Amino acid sequence: MHLADLAQLNSAPRTVRFDRDRLTIEDIVDIAQGRAIAALSDDPDFRAAIARGADFLDRLLREDGTVYGVTTGYGDSCTVVVPPELIAELPHHLYTYHGVGLGEYFTPAQTRAILASRLASLSKGYSGVSVELLLQITRLLDAGLLPLIPSEGSVGASGDLTPLSYLAAVLCGEREVWRDGVQVPAAQALQEAGITPLRLRPKEGLAIMNGTAVMTALACMAYDRAEYLVRLSTRITAMASFAMDGNAHHFDEVLFSVKPHGGMQQVAAWLRSDLPTDQWERNGKRLQDRYSIRCAPHVIGVLADAMPFFRSSIENELNSANDNPLIDADNERVLHGGHFYGGHIAFAMDGMKNAVANLADLLDRQMALLVDSRYNHGLPANLSGATGARAPINHGLKALQISASAWTAEALKLTMPASVFSRSTECHNQDKVSMGTIAARDCLRVLELTEQVVAALLITVRQGVWLRCQVNPELQPQAALAAMQEALGADIKPVEEDRRLEPDLRLLLERIRAKAWDLYAPS
Repeated sequence: MHLADLAQLNSAPRTVRFDRDRLTIEDIVDIAQGRAIAALSDDPDFRAAIARGADFLDRLLREDGTVYGVTTGYGDSCTVVVPPELIAELPHHLYTYHGVGLGEYFTPAQTRAILASRLASLSKGYSGVSVELLLQITRLLDAGLLPLIPSEGSVGASGDLTPLSYLAAVLCGEREVWRDGVQVPAAQALQEAGITPLRLRPKEGLAIMNGTAVMTALACMAYDRAEYLVRLSTRITAMASFAMDGNAHHFDEVLFSVKPHGGMQQVAAWLRSDLPTDQWERNGKRLQDRYSIRCAPHVIGVLADAMPFFRSSIENELNSANDNPLIDADNERVLHGGHFYGGHIAFAMDGMKNAVANLADLLDRQMALLVDSRYNHGLPANLSGATGARAPINHGLKALQISASAWTAEALKLTMPASVFSRSTECHNQDKVSMGTIAARDCLRVLELTEQVVAALLITVRQGVWLRCQVNPELQPQAALAAMQEALGADIKPVEEDRRLEPDLRLLLERIRAKAWDLYAPS
């Protein structure tokens, strides 16, 4: 077991407190991954602020006030007046008729992130919900009762209506949940956990569903994965350069000082820390490496430089009250707007998937050079480790390169921005929508495919460095690359005789997603 695995097993979950304070991406990801538990603040002032919104709505109803989604129908039906005797039933109709999702269910980790993201928004105190509703969400998380939420059916405005309807229904004891990996009727699961189903107050169905919680939760998880890929792609590039006996002076500090993109400069600095600059001038070395090595900081650096913007957009959305209408209890106003619109998340996810797919393309090109004896500076074709009489029947990484190319092509195909495909929906009331949830789902798929390419490259550079040290025994990796080669060697044997590499790939995917390797000290 790796040190990262042991650390996770031995560390007790931390508590993330939900109130009006600002949360981070890491808070949501830690809850999703079981490294943290969600707790609603018990501060009396906070709970009183939440209660004021619900109490104000109650007063409006007693005074015959008109409130969208409380005393009216939803969306284009806002002109329909709901009779007073039916108001209590309206929120239950909302989640009922939105039970139309399809596609794969969100994973348990994604679902925990969704619940945490919705809880964050409702805790801002502008949604007119009760403290009891917020506590009910924490009870689901504590009991491990996760709504089965289909992943398809949201256009990202009015928020994630259809997927979040599955949360609303489960809070009320309807539909199904995951419990320890098994599908169980929500009514049964809540009863066995000692949780009383809710009867939603007048605006609570709308408050749960009319927001950006799904796309924001997925964006948090995407950010976490992309951040690690910046570092891992840099380390792979260093190993690829070493394996091809490349020119480390391509990453010279003065060279990069005159193109002042901070993220790109950081990637170049990491590469300088990994690569020996005093070994590249041997006879026969190519003066300029091909672009996939020489320009790697310029490719990886785009994502590195975009990450602060992505963080800002995602965390601002996470820390927003994003349903409609909002309830300003202190000034006794109902504010009708469009904060459910997920444009910032859509743009961030469309941008992230583009930059991440470019990592896949970069690494795919590096692999093409590494396996080709015309370009890898003296290494065997397909990086086969077979020698002697058995060499002719061994094909090394030939098929792995084909698969990596397929995964790269699929990732690149998915980079079409989802946000430009707005549709007019719901009787032209929702006539401009964000497509933020589709963008986030696409981004996660691009990340998955890119991680598969990364796994292929880890096998490739591990093999390439091993072979380079045989071809040029005087050339040895420096400390960081030597440690990485040793760590990979614990999981991946050299390919001396053809073997099925799928188990190696699947193990490496586990390592990637667990962030098993410490990569570069913070600058």
